[in-house]
Amino acid sequence: MSKNLESLSEMAMVLNKKKRSRLNYIKKNYLLYLFLAPAVILVFTFNYVPMYGVLIAFKDFSVARGIMGSEWVGFEHFRSFLTSPNFYQIFMNTIKLSTFELLIGFPVPVILAIMLNQVRKSSIKKNIQLVIYAPYFISTVVLAGMVFIFLSPSGPINSLLTIFINNPISFMSDPDYFRTVFIASGIWQGAGFASIVYVAALSNTDPQLHDAATIDGASLLQRIWHIDFQVLKPVMAVLFILSIGGIMSIGFEKAYLLQTSMNLPASEIIDTYVYKRGLIAGDWSFGAAVGLFNTIIGLILLVTANTVVKKLKGETLY
Repeated sequence: MSKNLESLSEMAMVLNKKKRSRLNYIKKNYLLYLFLAPAVILVFTFNYVPMYGVLIAFKDFSVARGIMGSEWVGFEHFRSFLTSPNFYQIFMNTIKLSTFELLIGFPVPVILAIMLNQVRKSSIKKNIQLVIYAPYFISTVVLAGMVFIFLSPSGPINSLLTIFINNPISFMSDPDYFRTVFIASGIWQGAGFASIVYVAALSNTDPQLHDAATIDGASLLQRIWHIDFQVLKPVMAVLFILSIGGIMSIGFEKAYLLQTSMNLPASEIIDTYVYKRGLIAGDWSFGAAVGLFNTIIGLILLVTANTVVKKLKGETLY
């Protein structure tokens, strides 16, 4: 009994020492915490405080009665969405579009970074980076306008295709082409900028590793696989997990701007559906319920991907 009491008292003393050391550290570096305070306040204000509004997903929300005064309906809006005739089509459009974009678009920045790492002349490398980074700074509205111009029946793409085919292709009216157009435009716009992280990771690679591998007779592809790719693996794992978490949020703006009445069977996703039902139609409770459903699916995918990568002994978020 006395030994147990002694061990408990020792644990209490250790905990007290840790608390005192933390308090002393905070007092000593209080300026760092003051610099951090604005970011914490912004995140709390714009990310956590609005979570109170999620309550309207479980209520028949009325502006006149307010959130607390509105009638509680439970999971009625979720049930209505899951049993709606177009639920399967909207859900599958979201899954297909985001999955194909992830599978096709994720390796492209890695390949660009490895290719840039092989360019030894700094002036040429900077010019290439300028060209591939520039599309990222084009607004989504301008990008959508460029897509419509280039892919119109009288646009430059169809002008080239008429050399091989007789009739122009209606890219923006045919649902079969929507996913290709959406994914290709996304890769063109974002792949270059996304490669910055990988380029930064490769810049820390010890050049002596490549020199030693070259002396041992390793080819370029072997050096890329056994050195560069191994350096990028932890970064790729973390970014892939984050991409899995955002698989349900593929971007409302571009999907809505590229959407037409003809390609609606392929372009109607959860985000555009929430906008139409929640804001345009004024059904705020239903829109909030669909948005919450979308967020929960994304959270489940994020946790699942992190767990799988952890079991594979890769780099994880937590």
